[in-house]
Amino acid sequence: MPPSTRRTRPPHAVLRIAGVLAVVSLAVTGCADGAGAALTASANDVTPTSPTPTADAPAPDPIDWSECGPGLDCATVEVPLEYTNPEGEQISLAVMRHRATDPEQRIGSLFINAGGPGVPASDLIKYIDPGSETSTFSPDVVARFDVVGMDPRGVGESDAVRCLTDEQRAEQAAENRDPSIPGGKPLGRLLQDARTFTQGCVTHQDRAFLASLSTDNVARDLDQVRAAIGEEQITFYGASYGTVVGPMYATLFPERVRQMVIDAPVDTDLWQNDPLQLLDEVARSNEETLDLWFETCRAEGVEACPFGDGDPEAAFDTLIADLEAEPLQVPPAEGLTPGGVLDGAMALEAVRAAAGARALWPSLTTGLLDAQQGDGTFLHFLLTHVTVAPFGGPFATLQEPHTAVRCVDWPALRNLGEHHAAAREITARGERLGSRAAYSALNCARWPAENKDRFTDELTGAGAPPILVVGGRVDNVSPYHWAEAMTERLEDAVLLTRTGVGHTSYRMSGPCIDEAVDAALIDGVLPADGTVCDAVPAGTTRPPAAPAGK
Repeated sequence: MPPSTRRTRPPHAVLRIAGVLAVVSLAVTGCADGAGAALTASANDVTPTSPTPTADAPAPDPIDWSECGPGLDCATVEVPLEYTNPEGEQISLAVMRHRATDPEQRIGSLFINAGGPGVPASDLIKYIDPGSETSTFSPDVVARFDVVGMDPRGVGESDAVRCLTDEQRAEQAAENRDPSIPGGKPLGRLLQDARTFTQGCVTHQDRAFLASLSTDNVARDLDQVRAAIGEEQITFYGASYGTVVGPMYATLFPERVRQMVIDAPVDTDLWQNDPLQLLDEVARSNEETLDLWFETCRAEGVEACPFGDGDPEAAFDTLIADLEAEPLQVPPAEGLTPGGVLDGAMALEAVRAAAGARALWPSLTTGLLDAQQGDGTFLHFLLTHVTVAPFGGPFATLQEPHTAVRCVDWPALRNLGEHHAAAREITARGERLGSRAAYSALNCARWPAENKDRFTDELTGAGAPPILVVGGRVDNVSPYHWAEAMTERLEDAVLLTRTGVGHTSYRMSGPCIDEAVDAALIDGVLPADGTVCDAVPAGTTRPPAAPAGK
């Protein structure tokens, strides 16, 4: 999910990033992380019941795999553009699998969705390394399953949505944003950005394709891929926005679910009916994680966390003001950053990303200390690699598919007054990250493709086997009460709770979570409802250069 115009790397990429920075060991987003605004969508925008396809989609051709890497196979599957017209125009979906390492003990196919929306599932598949402790999935899971990733329509190799030119992306990324005003720019500039974005979508994309990018179509696509592979049922793991895809699939095709785990859930009721409130709650979670970094920095003391000399909040506010008044010029650093300017608004974005992943807390401390001394390299690295990189990074294109999926899934947000009121409420809270949150759904106010059969039925997964819901106590993208709401909304679900900070828990939080998820996926054995796992390791703000004995 993560509902924003910027996006963090898929799970475990932060561990690699942290390694580059020589710190303890990402999680995040898939998602998509994000921030947003308050208030509700108009009740008139909500359809009472969802239309359903008028005919069954034709059976797809058997999948034709081609080897595309060690243990990897790739293929494409043809599916209907619109399932209301299953014999009509077809589109191609890119599919990748990591073959089970123990074929004799193979259970079946584990389908995954890495979140976003907009994160290619193939990204997660490529990170699978059966011999690594930080691999995307455990050795036991990789041994027993073909792990299958379908790039959702409009994402990755499945004709990723493209609305802006490289020049336009670079221009928008480099524009000055003022952290003291909602949205970072005057409203007129924000509206012009939205016009540029949506006009570019119309120029570069077919409107019918844009209108088809809904999550219910993604779930139907998954079922077509299941049929093409020849599986009777699927096992499913979804993270962040993938926790909308999973319950959608379980609601549409409950008898075809073998087992399902959803990690860092989205509140599907808010997603379907009240997106501005959803975005507002994400904004509050962003702030909560930053506040916890401040609290931990103070609690660990100045010998571990010297930033601010015991008052990190005051030092942070001074630093952001200083950077906004006099931005730092960051020279290129091979393997770290292409260089550029680091101002206050950019530093806030880097901090927002790092505060949400406890593995990056030591890097955050280092980055803030360095910036105080006039060196913005670490913070610029976080800005360009953990969030959308405007130059040379593979994630620079994700804003477009992310926005496209949100705008067709959500009720119409064309009333600018709702966006204005939401921005005012965020500003009134006086949060450090609020300017980033405000107006984050403005592109949807001008979205050029109407989803005439928007799915609005409650996602209960009725008839599917018990679903394991994994929620984190502190999650900068998916607040914990969303996991509680998901558990209540699903007809049959068990809640597993992780303490500590981070977006997603599996393979990021220690053996308690990993063993519970593995047991659910492999054996269908779920923990007792309400089980709590302590995150390992716990978050620390101590920079890696600080001796552990001090």
